[in-house]
Amino acid sequence: MKRTKRRTRRKVGKKSLIRHYGRAVAPRTAEEYFAKSELFQDRWNRVVHVVSKMRAEGVSLSRASREFGVGPRSVHRLGGSALRKRANGRYAARASDRLLRVLAIPTDEGTREIALRDSRQASILGQYWDAVQRYLQTGDASAIQKFRGKHITAVNRARITLLTDLDQLSRLGNAGVLSFESLYARAA
Repeated sequence: MKRTKRRTRRKVGKKSLIRHYGRAVAPRTAEEYFAKSELFQDRWNRVVHVVSKMRAEGVSLSRASREFGVGPRSVHRLGGSALRKRANGRYAARASDRLLRVLAIPTDEGTREIALRDSRQASILGQYWDAVQRYLQTGDASAIQKFRGKHITAVNRARITLLTDLDQLSRLGNAGVLSFESLYARAA
């Protein structure tokens, strides 16, 4: 008789959790993300990149997943909530998603990792990083001024105000703390 893998239910308060043995489950919090292996974290970041590429450039799932070195089935399994099936049977990215992203954000003391569960918040943070890099490379602060008084809302509902003090940004940039490659925390 062939053994099959079982799903088990475990009561946690009023909710019951279903554990899938041998199957990767998408992380919902930063703690869950960092509790996973480095290999899983790398795969998760690639899945999020695939969905972002599909949304931004309108490329197919297979093309975007090939570019980031992850299989389309893995993208569908881990990031399926961010995809929708079109009438022709192909997948497209939804306008926004709730996939977890652990990103770096500049603060007075350096960069700090925050967890976001909203692709729109992640886009704002990406535009902010672009503005910071433009300021550090060219001295043009006009793009940073658009972010004065703006904030990002993290998973734990903490409001993090974006750093727009040019002296602080210059100090961090000269210290080598700010680099665009550091946007994704521990990214490949």
